[in-house]
Amino acid sequence: MTECKPVDTPVEYNAKLGNKNDRIPVNKERYQRLVGKLIYLSHTRPDISYAVSAVSQFMQALCEDHMTTVKHILWYLKGTSGKGLMFRKTDKRSVEGYTNSDWAGSVVDRKSISGSCTFIWGNLVTWRSKKQGVVARSSAEAEYRAMSLGICEEIWLKKVLSDLQQDNELPIKLFFDNKAAISIANNPVQHDRTKYVEIDRHYIKERLDSGNICIPYIPSNQQVADVFDLIAHDVDHVELSDILITAYTKTIVDNVEPIVSSVIGNTTPVKIIASVDAFHIYVPT
Repeated sequence: MTECKPVDTPVEYNAKLGNKNDRIPVNKERYQRLVGKLIYLSHTRPDISYAVSAVSQFMQALCEDHMTTVKHILWYLKGTSGKGLMFRKTDKRSVEGYTNSDWAGSVVDRKSISGSCTFIWGNLVTWRSKKQGVVARSSAEAEYRAMSLGICEEIWLKKVLSDLQQDNELPIKLFFDNKAAISIANNPVQHDRTKYVEIDRHYIKERLDSGNICIPYIPSNQQVADVFDLIAHDVDHVELSDILITAYTKTIVDNVEPIVSSVIGNTTPVKIIASVDAFHIYVPT
């Protein structure tokens, strides 16, 4: 894998993993070890959460396509080894969430996949890529269930901040890119499209009426939650994942270079080159 060619996305565009009858046998123990390590890594690399969630469903019934997908994730990680979570001190005191769903995204049981993430004071704190518990009969229903889960997450985070005696701006924003779901949330009239999510409908309407939550519309090309429920085009994935994770190697280098120069008393700025496992300092003579 050290000589592999990096790729721009953790999974090929529009790739859907499922069960196949004509399975080509692969090393099951190796697959399980690799997926286990990727699950651990996804705790600090939210951009691979969707891909890791997909491959982890086939721990016992795997085939060559599943192993190829795992390798594809490793190829992606090689090209983005300098990225990760970066927490910065900001003046923002807001809680902002993004949520979306991929309707019938699972080819195995046709359940929808919900993706969501939450920023507290401008920093990514929680994220989720999870299959919904029931099959949605329409895309609006799938989006509405994802919206309900996103609101629950934000209400919980608001209580956590309150317990820590930290104030936050109200209303809490939950960005959504489905106008039909937003319309249902703000419209108290019940019709055929909402009877399957009646409990969620009342819960969301109650939170909107309280003024603690608002659901502004956001264009699909700016919907960060797409990283957690579907594979976007190469360019879209790069742009969206850059919002979630930071090239922290460059950030560290930019902050450390002037400090090193002042410590050694060098009038000419030093140059720091970052490699995979070390920082190399070059001092001009």
